[in-house]
Amino acid sequence: MTATAATMAPGAALPTADGFAGTLPESAVDAVLRMALQEDAPYGDITSQTLIPAGARATAVLNAREPGVLSGGAVFAAAMKLTDPDAVVDLLVRDGEAFAAGTALATVTGNARAVLLAERVALNLVQRMSAIATKTAGFVALVAGTKARITDTRKTTPGLRVLERYAVRCGGGANHRFSLSDAVLAKDNHLAVLSGGDPEKLTAVLRNAKAHLGHTTHFEVEVDSMAQIEPVLAAGVDTIMLDNFTLADLAAGVALVAGRARVEASGNVNAGTVADIAATGVDVISIGGLTHSVIALDLGLDIGLDMAPGTRSGAGPTAG
Repeated sequence: MTATAATMAPGAALPTADGFAGTLPESAVDAVLRMALQEDAPYGDITSQTLIPAGARATAVLNAREPGVLSGGAVFAAAMKLTDPDAVVDLLVRDGEAFAAGTALATVTGNARAVLLAERVALNLVQRMSAIATKTAGFVALVAGTKARITDTRKTTPGLRVLERYAVRCGGGANHRFSLSDAVLAKDNHLAVLSGGDPEKLTAVLRNAKAHLGHTTHFEVEVDSMAQIEPVLAAGVDTIMLDNFTLADLAAGVALVAGRARVEASGNVNAGTVADIAATGVDVISIGGLTHSVIALDLGLDIGLDMAPGTRSGAGPTAG
């Protein structure tokens, strides 16, 4: 079954192949697309306006040049609908679904100039989102059978966070705090300023801070040594992040916390280390590389023009 752009309600939850990826608000997608199109064609696409007849139609296929996990089908469709509201877009693969090289992921039929105008913006976004979903799915597979949850970080492309974090969810991962406004995360620099290395002062400062928070606000603290764990736990925090710990220290840290808080591991996480990190018993593994260093997945848009007999290439000069 295919899903068309016309059937998606604004802000609706988008279906994924293996679970619930949450919502991708239409307003956020529209804002990103308008900004991108303004950047790419501030005064229109003079190439297509010169070469392609105004009434020409085109049918294009979004093809996978390599295997991966799809994310951004709705973004691709929205880009096409933004330049041609009458375009017909069929999404042949669902977000969150794995595909092989050579798979047709979507088709679009519409005004040829409009399809060409949207092409690069649509491809840039769906390629990046699918790369993130694919990389995330790889990490999720590596920790299968453990309780560890793979999450992203705030190391996202400015302006694209809502899309990139949705892509993480499409890959089976979860999201960390969305912004600095969502939760308290006291890191090493915060602790150095507040406590000066005094464990008792650290506990008191954190406990006082927690007392001033709303009861629904999550409180996480990053530590970089075993000696900080007990003073931080004594403050009643919700999550403790063990940053750049060795595997042995991660296991010892999990044992020391003993369920009194959620344990997050961060730092030195890659495809070669993530399984061993998960095996220490941590609850969360946060990976900045899910978003900050992906290489766009190789997807291509193959376009065929349908020009009516007698039409000519080139718009030619216009009066005025």
